[in-house]
This record gives sequence, structure tokens and C-alpha cells, in this order.
Amino acid sequence: MTSPKAILIAGPTASGKSALALRLAEQAGGSIINADSMQVYRDFRVLTARPMPEEERRAPHLLYGHVDAAEIYSAGRWLADASRALAEVERAGRLPIFVGGSGLYFRALLQGLSSMPQVPAAVRSKVRGAAEGVAAAALHARLAARDPATAARLRPSDRQRIVRALEMFEATGRPLTEWQASPGKPLIEPGAAIAVFITVDRTELRARIEARFDKMLAEGALDEARALAARRLDPALPAMKAHGAPWLLKHLAGEISLAEAAKEAKADTRNYAKRQETWFRHQLPQFQWLAPGEALEEALFRRL
Repeated sequence: MTSPKAILIAGPTASGKSALALRLAEQAGGSIINADSMQVYRDFRVLTARPMPEEERRAPHLLYGHVDAAEIYSAGRWLADASRALAEVERAGRLPIFVGGSGLYFRALLQGLSSMPQVPAAVRSKVRGAAEGVAAAALHARLAARDPATAARLRPSDRQRIVRALEMFEATGRPLTEWQASPGKPLIEPGAAIAVFITVDRTELRARIEARFDKMLAEGALDEARALAARRLDPALPAMKAHGAPWLLKHLAGEISLAEAAKEAKADTRNYAKRQETWFRHQLPQFQWLAPGEALEEALFRRL
């Protein structure tokens, strides 16, 4: 059997992806490349469950904590960074192991991205200024009037992507869906990689999510949120939406108790995990779904 060019490990939050990737990296001489949209931010190590320093010393880790929270980090930027990381890993003669839960990153990796133009800073500032203080649902209606095809594909609550679509339409006069329809070039051919999605029993996953958030609080997640609050960044920035962050910021502002913040953060994370499973099932059917444990590891090691 031909050796794989890479291993891709996806799965819902708290499914044990990072631990599995580390075991594989140690045994197979691999380097771990982050494919999680929140673990790129240096401001959150605890709150995003980023690998700890002692774990990073056990195997090379790339694209973790290399972006400031004040930046808007996109799938396009990640793909460019991932291309450089992949080349670095291959030059070192190591096995690339991509791990994370961001479906758009994995789709970009396997299918490429359409070559959309950069939105000029002046246009971005104009659109974001017009969107400030406007409810997400109202922005969605605004998008539907200009670009109904894109609006139909976005949740009315998905403010970040709605604003992005408005920016693209303002900059180019063309719907975002038209730009996205342009074929992209994959960074890794699907048949050249082992791709697995870790599936966890819903009851067990709920328990894992709740236990992990309690552990995060014990290990300093609130301090990370406090440091972020002190920076007074735009709440619409992607980093400000890290799971748990909005609720911890509300607590620090005196709006809710810590117990309420933890309860809501856990609920948001559970809902996100459900969306991750649905997205991968429909968008990336080439991923093999496997339960965690010995069977999963044996399936992977047999193919190395």
C-alpha cells in the first residue's frame, strides 16, 4: 500500500483529536498542523484547548497561536499558511498530520479555494461602519436584497459571514456565490490522505464538553478573557467569538454570574459540536467516521 501523503483528523470539539494526533506524531515521525480556526489565536491557549508547551515539545506543532486576536483570519489566509507549513514538514521528511474541527479549512485543503479578490480596506471600513449596531437578522435581510443566493446559504444569525458577503458585493458588484463557484486547486489530493472524523456518543460528548470547560476555568480561562477584555477589541472580530469567550466577557462586565456564563458556554459548545457533525457529513463525505479508542488507532496505524 502506498504511504499516505498526510493524515487528516477531524471531529467535534472535545472528541480527543489533539491527543490522537500527538500519539500518531510520536509513533510515525509526524508534525502536527493546526486546522482549528480558534487555536490560531495566541490570546487563547486554555480557552481553545490549544496544546500545552509540554505537548508541543513532544512533536513539532505548526500554526498554533501565531495570530493576534485583533486580526481577521480567514480560510484563505490559513490555506496559504498551511501550504508553507506543509512544505516545511515535507522538507524535514516528516508526516504531516492536520488536526482540527474547522470544516472550511479541511475543505480548502482538499478542494482548494476560488480566487476571490481582496476587499479594499476602504470598502471593508464602509460596510462594517454601516453594519455597526445593526442586528444580524437585519443585515441578512440587507444581503438578501442584493445577493439572494448567498443569503439563502447563510444562517440569519451568522453575522461574520453575512458582513463578508456584503463586503464582496460592495467591492465587486458580484454575488459571493459566483466567486465561490470558481474552481480551486487542492493542496492535498483527497486520495493521497487518510481522512478520519472522530464520532463520539452524544451523551459522552456532552459530558466531555462540560468537564473540559470546568477544567478550563480551573486552569485560567477567565484570566485569558480578562486580558482580552482589557484590549477593548471590536466584538465582531472572530477571536471574540471563541467558545465561551462572549459569556465570560459578559460575566466580567458584571452582566451575569460565572455559573450562568459557564452554563451558556457549555450549551453553545454542544450546539457547535452538532453543527460540526452535520457539516462534515454533508460537505466532506470522503472522511471515514470512526469511534475513538483502540479500533480508531489500529485503523490508522495499519495504514501508515
